[in-house]
Amino acid sequence: MSALPRPAARRSSLSPRHWVSEELFDFWAGRVNPLWTQRRARARLVARDAASADAVTLVLRPNRHFRGVAPGQHITLGVEVDGRRLSRSYSPTVLDDGSLAITVKAVAGGKVSQHLAQHAQVGEVFELGEAFGEMTLPAVPSARLLLLAAGSGITPMRALLRQLDSAGMPVQVDLVYWAQQRDALCFAEELASIAARHPGFQVHLALTRDPAARAARVGDYDFSALGDLSGAHVMACGPGGFVDAAQARLHGQVATLQSEAFTPPVLPDVETGTVQVELRRSGRTLELPRGTSLLQALEAEGLRPASGCRMGICNTCVCGKASGVTRHTLTGEYAAEPATQVKLCVNSASTDLILEL
Repeated sequence: MSALPRPAARRSSLSPRHWVSEELFDFWAGRVNPLWTQRRARARLVARDAASADAVTLVLRPNRHFRGVAPGQHITLGVEVDGRRLSRSYSPTVLDDGSLAITVKAVAGGKVSQHLAQHAQVGEVFELGEAFGEMTLPAVPSARLLLLAAGSGITPMRALLRQLDSAGMPVQVDLVYWAQQRDALCFAEELASIAARHPGFQVHLALTRDPAARAARVGDYDFSALGDLSGAHVMACGPGGFVDAAQARLHGQVATLQSEAFTPPVLPDVETGTVQVELRRSGRTLELPRGTSLLQALEAEGLRPASGCRMGICNTCVCGKASGVTRHTLTGEYAAEPATQVKLCVNSASTDLILEL
């Protein structure tokens, strides 16, 4: 008689995730070291340095759960301010030791930017979201590059230029960097150092309020001084008005143009008045203004929906819309389809709405 088959041995695990919930593990492990989590990406502030007269660079050391970020992409930073968990998106530079450098300018009324630029201390721990964004380079760039940056738009450009520097600057690259005054420039010494190593890289500073320079803004800038741009790929980053002006100025003169705006452009003929917005899950009905993003309108009512980039990129604020018409604050397009997803940060209410909030 053949022996009966032995039952499969039960697998056992000593992993803590089988003993307690993730939230409970993170809570107690965090009492010992806030970077100890089961799966959550977090980072500790290890250094801070002045980047310009009105900006600071923070160096963050992530834990092992951070999945990385490509040069030019953004990450969402979760920050605790006055007992509230807030989040904003920044474009980091990965340093040689794997740390992340983010440069922040304190914005009037911006609770997160003011906290980071003025109050965050070495040792503070932040939540890290996954990387997102399309402002990236191919593995082997082949076309001439024209980089346009204004204000904080220099931060993704810094990461891209470090990538190109490491690759030996494989194509011709021109950076035109707009700022009001010389002391508002970030990474000036680093940019000059990269230019000194690579003859194919040129930095053009456009100081709009410097009495000695008085450079033209992007809409009136003399790009002919840079030579033939018909085959160039343009990457532009800055405030919404800057990006719009760059697109209008270079339309038809370059091969391709890629852009990111960190403030939304102002649309003409913005709708006025108010509408009724029902929040189905919480059972509340609010009177919200038309023409204002749903995220801003809800925050003005004391609500705190999940949010991240506030530019319509990261999808953190997406929620269900059961019915009603919304207007996209960046394009002006209307959306009337029921049972769809809506990004609260870049949509306003045009009619009464029902949201899954």
